[in-house]
Parts: sequence; structure tokens; C-alpha cells
Amino acid sequence: MYKKLCLLFLAGISLGTVSKAQILKNLSKAVSSATSSATGSTAGVSQTDAGNAIKEALSKGVSKGIASLNKTDGFFGSEVYKLLLPPDAVKIGNTLRSVGLGSQVDKAILSINRAAEKAVGFAAPIFVDAIKEMTITDALNLLKGSDSSATVYFKGKTTEKLKAAFSPVVKGALDSTSATKYYGDIVTRYNKLPTTFNKVNPDLQDYVTGMAVNALFDQIKVEEKNIRANPAARTSDLLKKVFGSVTSTK
Repeated sequence: MYKKLCLLFLAGISLGTVSKAQILKNLSKAVSSATSSATGSTAGVSQTDAGNAIKEALSKGVSKGIASLNKTDGFFGSEVYKLLLPPDAVKIGNTLRSVGLGSQVDKAILSINRAAEKAVGFAAPIFVDAIKEMTITDALNLLKGSDSSATVYFKGKTTEKLKAAFSPVVKGALDSTSATKYYGDIVTRYNKLPTTFNKVNPDLQDYVTGMAVNALFDQIKVEEKNIRANPAARTSDLLKKVFGSVTSTK
């Protein structure tokens, strides 16, 4: 019943040139049409196609995000995603650098980034399963939102579940890259300094898990925006059909 309404919303969002008055006008027409024809389709696009297109856009974002992050310097060499010490441990790093132990801090930071780069390589099935759990109705309704509405919805609904599933993977990566050891070394050194009164040992596993998941969501958002706005990014027949039809309704 709602597909024409949703597609018109998406057209306005994707092109970025439609006035609010025009959107409301199109919306009014869509409501009237939907009321008179609840089972029809818009430009040959069914509700199932539209919903599956949103889910495919999310899946593409995951794939591209993993490809860009799951490599040497995917995190460490990035101005956007490079991981530093956890916020609660910044004081540790600054203090150790001030007493000539900066190399220890640098080793910890490098190994933490290497762990994140390794861990995201195992993220695909976790994210894909979460995407599959979205209902067609949920996915279809996201067409009414902004150019990153699917990502925002997906993030809000699945972040904690994804972190729980991803956390063991991160732990394994931290251990295998010696991040746990190097980080433990600088915390131990800091806590032994005579000037340290408040012992600090932030949860490194939780920190890296959260940052890695957020980086992947950010990549999903970039890809969703690209698919909505750029015809060349619609690399499957389904994406071309749904998003091409949306554009053609204008």
C-alpha cells in the first residue's frame, strides 16, 4: 500500500533538488493512489523488491567497509579510523611519553590498530545475518528517510547485538597481534610510577570492538548514500531496477 509513497520520498532525498512543497504534493498524490490500489506496483517495482534493495545496499556497505579496513594500515594509516589509546588511558600515554617511554606507547597503539584490521575481516557473516533479520516492511519504510536512514536504523537496532558477537573475534585479534601484551605493559608501567595514585586499566577489548563496529557502520553509510545518489554505484539488477525507477518517477 505504501510503495509509491516511499519511492517518491526516496526520489526527493536522492536528487536533493525537490522543494518541501513539491514533496508534499507528490506525497498527497501517492496517498490517493495507494488508497485506490493497495496491491499494485510503482514503475514495476514491488514492495519486496524495494525492501530487498535496501538490504542489498546495506550488504554492499558491509563488503566495501571490510575491504577498505581489513588490510595493513586500514585503521593505522587512516586519518579517520586510526585508533589511539582508549579515552581513559590517554593520561597513561602522555605520562609515559614524558618519562621517555614513548616507544612503548607507540607499540601499543600500532598493535591495537593491527588487531582492529584483522578483526573486521571476520565481521561479514555477523553483519549479513543481522541484515537478513530485517523485515521487508522495516526495510521498505526506510525509503521514506534520509540518504543514510537505512544505516541509522540498522545501527540503532543491531549495535549491541553486533558488539556481543564481534567481541570474541576482537579478543582473538588483540591476543594474536600482541596488542593485549603491549597495552598491559604500558598500563603496568604507568601504575608503578610513584606519581600514579589512581590505577587505570580500561577495557581494551570493549574499546576496540566499539570502534571497529562504528567504523564499519560509517562505511555502510557512505555506500548507502552513494547508491541512492549515483547510478554507477547500482551494480546489480535489483539496485538498478529499484533506485532507477525511483529516479525515473521525477
